[in-house]
Amino acid sequence: MANKNDSKKILVVEDEHHIAEGIILNLEFAGYDVEWANNGVIGLDLWKNFKPDLIVLDIMMPELDGHGVLKEIRKQDQQLPILILSAKNASVDKVKAFKEGVDDYLGKPFALDEFLARVERLLLKASWLREQAGGVKGDQKSGPLLFGRNTIFLDLLKAHTNKGEVNLTEQEVKLLELFFSNPGVPLKRSQLLEVGWGYTEDTNTRTLDNFMVRLRKYFEDNPKKPKFFCSVRGVGYMWDPEGRGR
Repeated sequence: MANKNDSKKILVVEDEHHIAEGIILNLEFAGYDVEWANNGVIGLDLWKNFKPDLIVLDIMMPELDGHGVLKEIRKQDQQLPILILSAKNASVDKVKAFKEGVDDYLGKPFALDEFLARVERLLLKASWLREQAGGVKGDQKSGPLLFGRNTIFLDLLKAHTNKGEVNLTEQEVKLLELFFSNPGVPLKRSQLLEVGWGYTEDTNTRTLDNFMVRLRKYFEDNPKKPKFFCSVRGVGYMWDPEGRGR
């Protein structure tokens, strides 16, 4: 009989080989599919290609530390569960990591059963959040993706809407992927500008607003009263797959 964890993929980003070896061995014994990166640069590359369900992340690493990895991931994905394992146990270190978007923080040395329990809890929570998002069908990273009366084929740069077929630009697909990876999550203007156009967070531009006008024209029944691509006052924009509006 298949293990309940067989389909769950975990990326371990840890530069100390003996620690990584123990973590990987026990995760695999628990039934998870595990990949390992011994520095932050390789970790980011595996995040994009391995597409893990959870990341176990060390802080102190060569080339790119855990904070750098965490920041890069959170620019594009606010929901992927990330668990930090670190010898830096001071309150200031934990607060910094939580402000950057980590989901859980466990100090080294740690008890194995506690570590595995935290992994399981984070994966269960992530599954529950995906279920709560609702209203969206299909593979969000390759398509087709359905919401409302829209069908989007990200890989083909096309969409079918109640207004007809739409040809999407690579720029539009890049931002749509960011929205679809974070259903129901308010995304900051600075985050959208940085991922979409490479602007710094202090850039004042109407580019994003013009982009949102175009998205609403494509996918909303009434662009002036959007239900899917919603404004979030003081933050930025949010994609609601259920089309409840705000």
